[in-house]
Amino acid sequence: MKASNSNSPDPNSQNLIEEFITSQVTKRGLDERTAKAYRLDLEHLYTWLEQDPAIATTKEGGADADTATGTAEEGAFSSNFSWEEKMETYLNYLSREKGLRFSTVSRKYRVFGYYLSYLVAQGFLPGCRPLKLVCQTKEEPADNLLSKQEVDAFFHALDREYAGLDSDFRRRVCLRDRVMMELLFYHGIEVSELLRMEVSDYNRKTAILIIRRKREKDCTVHLFSSSLREQMEQWLSEHEYFEHGGEYHNRMFLSKLGRPLSMKMVINIFEKYRVRAGIEKECTPKDLKNSMKRYAKELLVEQCS
Repeated sequence: MKASNSNSPDPNSQNLIEEFITSQVTKRGLDERTAKAYRLDLEHLYTWLEQDPAIATTKEGGADADTATGTAEEGAFSSNFSWEEKMETYLNYLSREKGLRFSTVSRKYRVFGYYLSYLVAQGFLPGCRPLKLVCQTKEEPADNLLSKQEVDAFFHALDREYAGLDSDFRRRVCLRDRVMMELLFYHGIEVSELLRMEVSDYNRKTAILIIRRKREKDCTVHLFSSSLREQMEQWLSEHEYFEHGGEYHNRMFLSKLGRPLSMKMVINIFEKYRVRAGIEKECTPKDLKNSMKRYAKELLVEQCS
């Protein structure tokens, strides 16, 4: 039953969370990791609202929401506080008191925004405004993007691996990994988009690749690198060795057993070559994806010096 009070969307928060996840994650084909992250973010929010220190002010006056404190015994949020204000105060608490990284707080901020929109769409709230990300004091202390030197070392590690392998099948696996990593770097493709990619998404004559977006319309990219085009052509020619006659034969990137790769597998592949390249900083496939602009700037400086 939908609630009439905007400060209490539903008395059974767990059911509401699961309905939200089914609608916004499961039915959209997003993976279980995303569902788990969304669920934990919302469960922690509800737990904090019920048990942790609450705001000892109201909208009409008192201390600023960023600095005011109180105890659970002093009462929960005043009914004068909207759900947007509750969420913003919680995000601020995570940043300033718990010391969470800005990237982590930003992810929760996006999840809460999706949740508010869902509540409005389902009639649990009469409306909502965009959340304000008020907790920007915890910027990332380090730049995790890869430098030109690190990117070059990363792909050289892949080249050395391929050249030193003693079996055709292991070379095919390495070729698959190389194509995936180059698509991440050169074309800024998300890992989740790589995992959804199908063989039929690539036109071998035009070198046009369809990218299946999560929430946006599908788009296309042209593989401008002749080397990448050659590797893609070779990979598609070798693809049958991974199909095993299974139901996933049209998935672009398959495991050795003929099943779709998982997010964890891609992360492990990246980690393998990060270590072999001697890159010591903490970074992820997403950091490789976002490093092209830095690479181009450093390359320009190198050419002009």
